[in-house]
Amino acid sequence: MKIKEVYCKSVLSKSGIYGVEYALNPYTGCEHGCIYCYAIFMKKFKEHKEEWGNFVDIKINAPTILSKEIKKFQRGSILISSVTDPYQPLERKYEITRKCLYVLSKHDFPVTFLTKSDLVLRDLDIIEKMNADVGFTFTTVEERVRKIFEPKASSIEKRFDALEKIENKYVFFGPILPEFSDSEEKIREAFTKFEERNVKRLYIDRINLYPNVWERMKKFLDYKTLIKYQKIRKSEEYPIILRRRVMDVLKDFSFEYKIGW
Repeated sequence: MKIKEVYCKSVLSKSGIYGVEYALNPYTGCEHGCIYCYAIFMKKFKEHKEEWGNFVDIKINAPTILSKEIKKFQRGSILISSVTDPYQPLERKYEITRKCLYVLSKHDFPVTFLTKSDLVLRDLDIIEKMNADVGFTFTTVEERVRKIFEPKASSIEKRFDALEKIENKYVFFGPILPEFSDSEEKIREAFTKFEERNVKRLYIDRINLYPNVWERMKKFLDYKTLIKYQKIRKSEEYPIILRRRVMDVLKDFSFEYKIGW
């Protein structure tokens, strides 16, 4: 793992994500190294030769820059984070996310988190005083599958435990993994477990096998699974079938939901 402390000139950026005005990313790169991660495109901006998941740039001055920038921006919702995980393991030591939260807590900006880590619980003393929602990403509710696709992220059990301790929360169920979590049975199992933990809101998305993501996926999947993914990648029908499958299951639940395709 290549770890580098860097000094950023800006930390808040305009967001192209629906419903979010700004993005705040305390790190570039991510230790979690999820094999489907679309944020691999960040490599081209930072000229990293390391494999995705094997480098992290720590924006060491992000809290200081944020304290200056926040005064200049019009009030709007902030997503922490869009191309990294704000609670990856290095956050335990550096506390960049926590320090940024302290700055944001002094301003009336709605904040949304998205993480795969239960480390977010450490910062509830600040988060609970803010206008904030905490989102947990799940691509599966099976630990066996999690270890394949998200080897360095918090376990499914830890994420479930964290969900139960947070009041303002939502789940991002995605990307739904073909052959692993896209059957009606697996989707229903996941939704049931979310409902049991009093989750009210779901954001659901399918996998997007962009060229750089596809190249990475090919290194990890076995031959049989790879062939199936290759067919799905070229299929125009699969997204339609998957959406219908998700909708059929949603009929039996009362989630507020948004489907991303």
